[in-house]
Amino acid sequence: MGGEIAGVEIDLGPPRQQATMVMLAGPPGRVVTMGQLVEGLWGATPPASAEQSVYTYIAGLRRALEPDRRPREPSRLLIGTAGGYRLDIDPSLVDSHVFAACLDAARQAKLDGDLDNALGELQQALALWRGPALSGVPGPFAETERARLEELHVTAVEARADVLVCLGRPQEALDGLPELIRSRPLRERLRELLMLALHGCGRQAEALEVFEEARRVLTEELGVNPGAGLRHAYQLVLRGGGTAAEESTPRQLPRDLLGFVGRTPEIVRLRSLLVPPDDARPHPFVAISGPPGVGKSALAVHVAHLAKERFPDGQLFVGLHGATPNVAPLSTHEISSRLLRGLGTPDHAIPADADESAALWRSRLHGKRILVLLDDAAGLGQVRPFLSAPLGVAVLVTSRESLAAGDDCVQLRLGPLSDADATTMLAGLAGAGRASADLGQTMRLVRLCDGLPLALRIAGARLADRPELSVGALTARLSDERSRLRELESGELAVRSSLASSWNTLRDSSRPADRAAARMLALLGLFHVPDMTAELAAPLAGCSPAEAGHALERLSDAHLLERGGQERYHLHDLVRLFAAELPPPEGRVAPLVRVLTYAAASARTAARISDPHRVHCSYPKVEGGGRRFESQEEAYEWLRVEESTLLAAAFQAIDHPDDEIVRLGAAVGFALWWYQQKGFRVPDTIAMGTRLLAAGDRLQDDVITMEAHAYIATGLHFKGDLATARQHNEQHLQLAKQLGDRFNEQRAHGNLASVHAAREEFDDASRHALAQRKIAREISSAVGERYALQALGRAYRGLGRPYDAMAVLEEMIAMAERAGDTMHMSVGGSLLGQVFLDLGETLRARDLLERTLTQARAVRVKTAEVACLTRLATAHRLLGSPDEASRRAAEAIALARQMGSADWLERAVEEQEALSDQRAAPRSTR
Repeated sequence: MGGEIAGVEIDLGPPRQQATMVMLAGPPGRVVTMGQLVEGLWGATPPASAEQSVYTYIAGLRRALEPDRRPREPSRLLIGTAGGYRLDIDPSLVDSHVFAACLDAARQAKLDGDLDNALGELQQALALWRGPALSGVPGPFAETERARLEELHVTAVEARADVLVCLGRPQEALDGLPELIRSRPLRERLRELLMLALHGCGRQAEALEVFEEARRVLTEELGVNPGAGLRHAYQLVLRGGGTAAEESTPRQLPRDLLGFVGRTPEIVRLRSLLVPPDDARPHPFVAISGPPGVGKSALAVHVAHLAKERFPDGQLFVGLHGATPNVAPLSTHEISSRLLRGLGTPDHAIPADADESAALWRSRLHGKRILVLLDDAAGLGQVRPFLSAPLGVAVLVTSRESLAAGDDCVQLRLGPLSDADATTMLAGLAGAGRASADLGQTMRLVRLCDGLPLALRIAGARLADRPELSVGALTARLSDERSRLRELESGELAVRSSLASSWNTLRDSSRPADRAAARMLALLGLFHVPDMTAELAAPLAGCSPAEAGHALERLSDAHLLERGGQERYHLHDLVRLFAAELPPPEGRVAPLVRVLTYAAASARTAARISDPHRVHCSYPKVEGGGRRFESQEEAYEWLRVEESTLLAAAFQAIDHPDDEIVRLGAAVGFALWWYQQKGFRVPDTIAMGTRLLAAGDRLQDDVITMEAHAYIATGLHFKGDLATARQHNEQHLQLAKQLGDRFNEQRAHGNLASVHAAREEFDDASRHALAQRKIAREISSAVGERYALQALGRAYRGLGRPYDAMAVLEEMIAMAERAGDTMHMSVGGSLLGQVFLDLGETLRARDLLERTLTQARAVRVKTAEVACLTRLATAHRLLGSPDEASRRAAEAIALARQMGSADWLERAVEEQEALSDQRAAPRSTR
């Protein structure tokens, strides 16, 4: 990548130096810290020399930008600051900013009805496009920026086609649309514009073919019908003929509070934005901000219910956990995944890339009138990808942070309730008679709660639960806690004081159930997981599951715990903060040891039962039992449901100051190893491996370190970072030899064979595979020998020895069949199918791959499944079955995207393109 300033071409140097320039240029004038540069260039695991390398890149950029600058003369363009570096150039010199500015100007011009000006801005933007964005520029930041720019480019092409259609120039509108559709077959807006352009050119039959192809692709890949925009274009082409099945309408809003009171001015304002007069479009982005406990969520839900009739295509809701203590906010990918599922998109059709999934969500909204409520945002960055929805869609967001900087944002700052509204709310909760019996005390209580709805709700619930407790008595209790009076006056701490009062009531109660509930809340503050079940609460509290369930239910009744589906409970964010401050009844170590012991033992048992053919890590040793499972399916389902809880528990434990807890955290993490591998959980595998490696270093435990190297290498291999994966595999091998661990020694050889094969270093792959087989035979490890044979088959194929590859793979499959190891049967079968294709034995390949696909799906091995689908597409294409080939290729592409596997996505897309080329080729005649 080069650059140009004032018409002068500039060589920006090596790739990572170019990536540094990309970060500094977006946007110019912003200070980019050293930490941001390191993370943007290398991600979460930078080399030790990262900062020194950044200094080198900065010096190189300064030389490139200012070649005439004298030695020691301060740079005028790339300025060092106390916080980092700032690129001081005019934004008009940065193509990406000019591109975005042209898009904004075109959008406004179109809204103003000035189509000619809109077209001019769009053509100016597209003239800046010179092919793939940031080609060859490495690093996580460049990857994200590349995806953003590609999305902007597609948006510009769409906008240009739209304007040209509106101007009556449909022939010009066709330019670029077919090519983009081939690369983005699920983007409905592109197909809609192509239909309209073809229709405008009088090519109705072709327009209808576009619709039928769209219907087929959407049905096969996403399981949905075309959206409103495509249906409208279809009906336009047919001049009113034709109908489409109505899609299910999401109705996800939480129930409105029956006792909602007050907020009249705010409701009027919000409703005017969401339900404007004369059936005008709703405002696209409305935010409610304010301090915790002020009632943002309740107001948003209430107003959403009042406005829902104006959104006939449905209402979506996602809780974002932006301010949930000790629970990470939802990632943008998880948000878009939940929104897509709300629109009926199956999991396998959701792209693994965050930007792609958000783009797919936006494309699904075209032509629809939907209300989206995003509750408890961590900040603008968390929700930004969802704020550019098509006009007609309204996004309502609540957050403790200001979101006013967002495009088109109208923000309502929510303050405390008025005295009158707060009194009405308290009366509704505690009873009008009790509230009016002593209005002076009632008003005093309202003011002690500072008008915060959460504090009032807790106080009212306490009064409702204790009929003998007067308003004055409760007010006196709060007033006696002098330190807490100051907290009550500070806003957020008012909630904490009310929570403490509620908890004290349980703790001091004469009822054993209340005291058990108070004890449980203190223990819940120790264990930082997203939600809780009686099963895990029992070892945490050292009681039976039934007793734990009663305690959780009592906390729910006392409004200190929220009940969710499937008998799961979670702490409100403010209650979680409060619980974390409570003194545990038996210290902070013993309860965590109990619950982590149970979690580790249960996860190990579930992993072993769900796949008994794998060798599961049994280190570190765990003294204690866990859950029992009656079947493989029950064990797998438990791992699936509890995965997020187990990950959070492992991460917390590994970071704990107590070494015993760290070891238990490692045990939980290692128990998830095969489950994560088979499910292709790439980010989680890398994150867990990184934490385990740190744990091994801290504990000076070579076994944990050895196993951690293997763990993280797997994730990096899946990610495509083969060089780093090889380094970790080599560390694994070295430590295994040092420890005299023959099983891990042969296993490390096998993993090295796999990574060398992926790097097309087939001689090295063959060498390591043979080394693994030799050791596996010496120690009688059948599973190791089977893995060695599949690695050897891969190496032989790469070396141009297909018959040798066939022989070892057939031997591997036969061994796996004798052992009943369906996973190895599926992995070996998918490879052997490719060898058959290489040898021209296409029918044999097809039959084997069909059987193997069933096996891979049965044991949920995604890498084998996507391999079978891709190779089946090839087999059917070669056998002259284009429809079946197209179906398998589409399945492979959808699965590869869901996995986030760039390698398999590329292979599947190449196969789809080969099928298109075959269909387009002229047929010979005799």
